[in-house]
Amino acid sequence: MTSIYDQHLPRTEANFAPLSPLGFIERTAEVYPDRLAIVHGTLRQTWAQTYARCRQLASSLQRAGIGKNDTVAVMLPNTPPMVEAHFGVPMAGAVLNALNTRLDPEAIAFMLDHGEAKAVIVDPEFAGVMAKALALRQSQTPLLLIDVEDALYGPASQKLGSTTYEAFVAGGDPQFAWELPADEWDAIALNYTSGTTGNPKGVVYHHRGAATNAISNVLEWDMPKHAVYLWTLPMFHCNGWCFPWTVAARAGVNVCLRRVEAQAIFDAIRHHGVTHYCGAPIVHGLLVNAPAAMKEGVPAGVKAMVAGAAPPASMIEGMEKMGFDLTHVYGLTEVYGPATVCARHDAWNDLDIGERARLNARQGVRYHLQRAARVLDSETMRPVPWDGETMGEIMFRGNIAMKGYLKNPKATEEAFAGGWFHSGDLAVQYPDGYIKIKDRSKDIIISGGENISSIEVEDVLYRHPDVLAAAVVAKPDAKWGETPCAFVELKAGAQTTVEDIVAHCKKHLAGFKVPRAVVFGELPKTSTGKIQKFELRKQAGSAQAIDV
Repeated sequence: MTSIYDQHLPRTEANFAPLSPLGFIERTAEVYPDRLAIVHGTLRQTWAQTYARCRQLASSLQRAGIGKNDTVAVMLPNTPPMVEAHFGVPMAGAVLNALNTRLDPEAIAFMLDHGEAKAVIVDPEFAGVMAKALALRQSQTPLLLIDVEDALYGPASQKLGSTTYEAFVAGGDPQFAWELPADEWDAIALNYTSGTTGNPKGVVYHHRGAATNAISNVLEWDMPKHAVYLWTLPMFHCNGWCFPWTVAARAGVNVCLRRVEAQAIFDAIRHHGVTHYCGAPIVHGLLVNAPAAMKEGVPAGVKAMVAGAAPPASMIEGMEKMGFDLTHVYGLTEVYGPATVCARHDAWNDLDIGERARLNARQGVRYHLQRAARVLDSETMRPVPWDGETMGEIMFRGNIAMKGYLKNPKATEEAFAGGWFHSGDLAVQYPDGYIKIKDRSKDIIISGGENISSIEVEDVLYRHPDVLAAAVVAKPDAKWGETPCAFVELKAGAQTTVEDIVAHCKKHLAGFKVPRAVVFGELPKTSTGKIQKFELRKQAGSAQAIDV
């Protein structure tokens, strides 16, 4: 029988609109048209100007025959065209594919073909790599190539297209009548996973997820109106964790940054009054370990967000000494970047640094607008006990989850098996509901039948005062099957020896968990600062063991 609440109460344009982050810039341009939106070198661009340029970009794309569900690839650093692409491309009904600027031509060529790109916008810094990628494409479909010009970089090594970005934008209508998506489930962005084993998977985002995660960012950070956001996090990484849309929602300022360098970051914080920035642990470590003179005059109260690995005590202490406020989040490409936060309690402020570090190292609880984040038994799909001991897999469900993997129904079905997104991260859940990662399923080291968490060993390594970065992987062993192999990057000028590292580990770990091999050197990292363990696994087989 039909309920009275289902009778004569239709969904109409008057009482329903699809959720989309595109509405954020529209409102901000109307309410705060003269507020600063983008800073880049000498450029100062208001929200009214930015909104008009995004509409022009969308108009020009449509005039070029690019519309609903067409892919527009961009290979850009954190510059104004990248900010504008996050609005202009979906305003045309198209899907934004922000390419990782650190990838090789072969990977870029694969993504252009797999995503069926119709247009490519390229920064001059990456023209050479893109030219090689275009030559490697298998597809014969012609591409609209648009060259960006940036005085802060200089001229491109070569021109790829017949038009520049500025000319292309100028040819569009600043009053272009863009429309919200007909369905909030429509795709807004395509992001490729790292592809450490085989070809990368194309993760498809929808308008609803982009909007809900952007607003969750505001809520998790209590992000104020007109916040000044520094772009240390690449916008190609999970669309900058959705912060291009978050900043628009808050009528904030996008302070662009071509390269992540300590001096440039501190200068931007001082000169532009930066209030917020995000990054992998290595970015924050770069600031903590910078010379004291470089930090002079940096105001207290800057809010920093860290993801990728749990912040060690030394990082938390270093950030506190600078007066920075660090928030730890966790997520994956498939959940729009961060989807849990280690929400802090006031009572934690009275604890010693060691205990604060232990609590803040947890991946925490679900984002405000995520339906659920739980640790489940991957076989029974039931929650593990909240005892901080029983291990399971972190799983998500809700609006902050991808549509699925492009052209990969098998991988999509596996990822969403049982009605949850399977992260592949092994974790425990504490009595207060906070989640703590123990390892990736592939990173557990099984030595003589005993499970060793590489993260546990890495946490100990980070406590050594001379260690800048550390990673632990399994090393094949004839007797034990596997043993821990530690790769350690030391701080500048440190004279620490292998024996020092081993002795340090013995003080804090059971004997079987102590690394049997220690290798010093710079660790291979992704463009977002994550340590590439797959590269270290290749090296571990040849690493020399030591007697512990």
